[in-house]
Amino acid sequence: MKKVPPVICAFITLLNDRLGETIVFPLLPFLLERFTNSGTTLGLLAGSYAISQFAAAPLIGSLSDRYGRKPIIVTCVAGSVIGLCLFAITVSLNWQTLIPTEMAILPLLLLFLARIIDGFSGGTAATATAILADISTPQNRAKTFGLIGVAFGLGFLLGPGLGTTLAKFSITLPVWAASGFAIFNLVLVICLLPETHNLDNRTPLPKKRELNPLTQLIKVFANIQVRTLCLAFFFFFAAFNGFTAVLVLYLKQAFNWNPEMASLTFVVVGLVAMIVQGGLIGPLVSKYGEWKLTIIGIGFVISGCLILILAKRENAINSVFFAVSMLAVGTGLVTPCLRALISKKLSATTQGSVLGSLQGLQSLGTFIGASAAGISYDLLGRKSPFIGTTVILFVVILLIARRKRFTNPMEVNDL
Repeated sequence: MKKVPPVICAFITLLNDRLGETIVFPLLPFLLERFTNSGTTLGLLAGSYAISQFAAAPLIGSLSDRYGRKPIIVTCVAGSVIGLCLFAITVSLNWQTLIPTEMAILPLLLLFLARIIDGFSGGTAATATAILADISTPQNRAKTFGLIGVAFGLGFLLGPGLGTTLAKFSITLPVWAASGFAIFNLVLVICLLPETHNLDNRTPLPKKRELNPLTQLIKVFANIQVRTLCLAFFFFFAAFNGFTAVLVLYLKQAFNWNPEMASLTFVVVGLVAMIVQGGLIGPLVSKYGEWKLTIIGIGFVISGCLILILAKRENAINSVFFAVSMLAVGTGLVTPCLRALISKKLSATTQGSVLGSLQGLQSLGTFIGASAAGISYDLLGRKSPFIGTTVILFVVILLIARRKRFTNPMEVNDL
């Protein structure tokens, strides 16, 4: 069978990675309502994927360096297929007729198992990125890596849009669609993807200690140049991904929104984020610099949270869509700018290890933030996760301002 360009397989894999999340995530509270309305359960379910990915990511990356990209990406996509199909089956069955009352927790356990399987095999994006690095030259690597942003942007646009459309027919149909796309992705990488990692470039597996994700984070925080900024990075994603984990539940319970309206908010987020990161971020950085844009971006996120807190049912549509637009602008500014600030503090020899560990830091923050937001939602009230996010983001501003204050003026020139 003729091989298609590996760049197509890598792009489809990156798109599948996003679609699996963006189709299902906005619908989670509606898919779970037969089993629970608990914010704690929702937060833990959202966080279980992130913590599983955090635990497995170092091993997956090392295995792809040792045994090649194809066997690892096939394994990861297969895990995604298993996780999504198990999730789809679980939410589709009529469990009341299948199990006795004392086993009512079984569907929830299966949903957690599905998310954990999907998370442990969540090295698809990292391995697909490694494939793009293998097939690109230093001169065109930045252009090739631009496909990552395109795939993620399309995922945020197509996923919620597809979920919105299919949910009109059946609330479980979007999950089956995500499973079908994952199966297509699996067939594609098995049949058409060539191996891109040459035998001459293979490296032995590192020691077990090096595969411990916590070891990687300890190394990050041992670097005095980026310690404070990495802490700010962690707090930002813990806060932002925390309240977004319960956002749809909030919209459902506070404003009685249906799946279509809830998914539409994520379409708006994807569209605004693509505009900011795809076309505006470059000129804005040139004019204002990363430091200012990071603070401004956090200000947008805080404003979006405050609007959500103050929104009333009679003006919910205008308030919510304006709020999520501000959230999208904010995170679209903060994410690349904060990464750039950290990168500028690193030497050439530490760039790879520290920047690679930021994904682990983001995953750990997502797990802690989503779990805490869910617990807060149940114990302290619906609006408490948004209030907590606002408080944490002010801490992030203080951390970034402190790092700026103690930075040697010769190190930066963007203010």
